[in-house]
Amino acid sequence: MGGCGNNASDTNTAEVQISPAADTETEAPEAVSDTVESDENDPDASAPELADVSEDEPDNEEKRASEASEETDTEEVVLESDESIEPDESLVPDDEQVDIEDSQTVTSDVDGNDVSPVQVIPHELNYGDDIDTIIASMSLHEKICQMIIVTPAVLTGSSKVTSADSMQIPLGNYPVGGLILDKSNIVSGAQLSGMISQAQGYMTIPLIVTLDEEGGRVTRLMGTVGTTPVGPMYSYHELGPEVASFNAMTIGNDIRRFGFNMDLAPVADVWSNPNNTVIGDRAYSTDFDEASTLVSAAVTGFHMSGVACCIKHFPGHGDTSADSHYGSVYVYKTLDEMRTNEFKPFISGINSGADAVMIGHLIVADQGNVPALFSYPLITGVLRHELGFNGVVISDSLQMKAMTDHYGAADIPVMAVVAGCDILLMPTDLEVTVSSLEAAVQNGVISEERINESVRRILILKKKYI
Repeated sequence: MGGCGNNASDTNTAEVQISPAADTETEAPEAVSDTVESDENDPDASAPELADVSEDEPDNEEKRASEASEETDTEEVVLESDESIEPDESLVPDDEQVDIEDSQTVTSDVDGNDVSPVQVIPHELNYGDDIDTIIASMSLHEKICQMIIVTPAVLTGSSKVTSADSMQIPLGNYPVGGLILDKSNIVSGAQLSGMISQAQGYMTIPLIVTLDEEGGRVTRLMGTVGTTPVGPMYSYHELGPEVASFNAMTIGNDIRRFGFNMDLAPVADVWSNPNNTVIGDRAYSTDFDEASTLVSAAVTGFHMSGVACCIKHFPGHGDTSADSHYGSVYVYKTLDEMRTNEFKPFISGINSGADAVMIGHLIVADQGNVPALFSYPLITGVLRHELGFNGVVISDSLQMKAMTDHYGAADIPVMAVVAGCDILLMPTDLEVTVSSLEAAVQNGVISEERINESVRRILILKKKYI
């Protein structure tokens, strides 16, 4: 949640579950109990007995790496050649003649085919302009790319990306809105900071750089670069909003110093079902009212640290028993029941200024047999109009089986954007995601103004935190 992941969990997660019915001692922030480090983005974190299904298949990775290597070798041969063919100025309209000397030199192979180097320079934009001016200067391709947060692995076609070197050409061709990192991208603090800084240096519009850093069993930095240990949020629930705010501020300060500007936290789900292990002690409370108070305080804490935050997983994952990493998950409460219970922490988080709301891959049974991500009534009707949320709506990971087992890579982005989603998190195929949305606009399925609405929200967030 917050993404299907690439890192294997170290230990059986059941060992860290705290039963809401059990009498447990609550720890102070400075005396955190030993908790198992695991990744929320890793399906094994919530179901350790199942094999890790989120890693790219090696054969596909090797094929992509081989193709990338072949392309690079071809470019190097061309660039080392002393021969080049000057563009025929007679074929260029008069009003474009002035640009020929400044354009990239075109080279051809023996058959006359264009083999010029891949364009890596982004469209000329001025991030200092006001938001509407920026949007007006962007191509449709650039705007759609802003609506995507991708893993380095999918961006580059390589696993275990720990350097930004391989990102330069892909980011030039697909100037995405952001990157989400996990443990596979981390070697050391200096390496992590350098990679993020270098990737940002390639961009005209800066990247959202995010991760799942909740504390407890869902962390990326605490077990890798040794940031401040923070336990599962449920273990602090009796200590009140001051501690909830302090923990969020601590996490925010820790991630910001490495270059992250957004955390996919706090969890606004309520642990109302004792059998729910995918949420469990990640929740702030088993009580809806208490969770509302603590989530609001956490949003404030993240903002005190200077990072954006995202409350998740709307419309509420706490009363379920299944895990959307592995298939469809149903919520059997009526919408009215959810209004008086599940929605409470989301409302308090929104009222405290939450920057983003993540949509869980949840099917609300009385709203039809469709995931919330594809539900216009839930995203636009309830979240936007009824709850008054004007920030960024972000999908949960599109690599989860609740998506990939039932919907095609080209259909998911179109249905999500039509429903009201602004950012597509962790698509399985970047090229297909972008091209499907471009085609939807060209075919009139989605208006370009609808795309502009999402880009405007994303740029508002970026201007505030980057």
